[in-house]
Amino acid sequence: MKYTEGGVCAAKGFRASGIHVGVKTSNKDKKDLALIVADGDCAAAAVYTKNIVKAAPLLITQEHLKNGHARAVLVNSGNANACAPDGEANALRSCKAAAAELGLNADDFIVASTGVIGQRLPIEVIENGVAELAAKLTYDGSCDAAAAIMTTDLTMKECAVQTEINGKKITIGGIAKGSGMIHPNMGTMLAFLTTDCAISSDMIKKALVSAANVSFNRISVDGDTSTNDMLSMLANGLAGNDEIVGQGAAYDAFSEALNALCVDLAIKMAADGEGATHLITCCVSGASSTEEAETLAKSVISSTLTKAAIFGADANWGRVLCAMGYSGIDFDPLNVCIAFESDVGRVEVCDKGRGLPFDESIAKVILSEHDVLIDIGLNSGGADCTCWGCDITYDYIKINGDYRT
Repeated sequence: MKYTEGGVCAAKGFRASGIHVGVKTSNKDKKDLALIVADGDCAAAAVYTKNIVKAAPLLITQEHLKNGHARAVLVNSGNANACAPDGEANALRSCKAAAAELGLNADDFIVASTGVIGQRLPIEVIENGVAELAAKLTYDGSCDAAAAIMTTDLTMKECAVQTEINGKKITIGGIAKGSGMIHPNMGTMLAFLTTDCAISSDMIKKALVSAANVSFNRISVDGDTSTNDMLSMLANGLAGNDEIVGQGAAYDAFSEALNALCVDLAIKMAADGEGATHLITCCVSGASSTEEAETLAKSVISSTLTKAAIFGADANWGRVLCAMGYSGIDFDPLNVCIAFESDVGRVEVCDKGRGLPFDESIAKVILSEHDVLIDIGLNSGGADCTCWGCDITYDYIKINGDYRT
């Protein structure tokens, strides 16, 4: 497996575009409508937020994907179309408008939105803009689409990987957005993936659930799970491999590549957390099970006090141990070892549940780097897990204090 360029257009037979149509009214330079279109019919599947409150586009997409097929993805930013007047009707209207422009059916579309909750989607600007959006579709339009789905994101998030299945080169590409309202359980994040692999919709769904569990469900920015989270995939089969319809070596190779792609996109989301100055990686090893390690790592990256300590480059390891203690996992604190690490060094701060003497000035230098590792050893088993988060800063409050207004 190797990484490659091209994002959502890296696989054969996919075009994309992104333009400004007016959903975002404060800045006309910011794109706010994205389109991804396959040259032919695709097997398709998606996984969604576990929030009971689900946005209208998710409900429409669930209906459209009941037959396991789709042809295009339409996404707007700037308005979540969640808990909004005429939400489902407007989500469907956007599909119909794009379908008419492309000569497709409305139910060929995966539709998604991201932005402010509770406000009516300005459907008219979308309907008026789809002609230009369709006209600008290109086989190298991934960057435009990636830019168009951003809200408070500071960086575009795209990735592509290639692997070989039965002698055929398989490409999987994708774009994503996510900066705030990010928490494990598909928690606002959106990710749209494409592949030229021949694979059934049932196996796509299985692979997506598995990939989400080791990537997007292992990140946290602020503890809030969105109403709009969606991870979807279109597979057009143009790579020419024998269709993957069950588990085996071909499925395993596909799943390995998909997992790598999703982990890359997930880490980019965590690193781009609203106002963040640090990417926090938490690795828990020596656990009795992967599930145990994951729960502990999630608790640490979700801890507000731990995140605040990393923001201040303060090696306050007590906050780490405290977050582990309320995770619900039964472990022996007297077996725990903790260290902080970055590109400039490593400092051991806790051994068998007790503090170690360390140089605070050296620790501060280590924790002042952008990428910080919290390395935790439980010394009670052979399982491990890694999760990702970010620090919490003054800017996070500024961004979200007036997000709606």
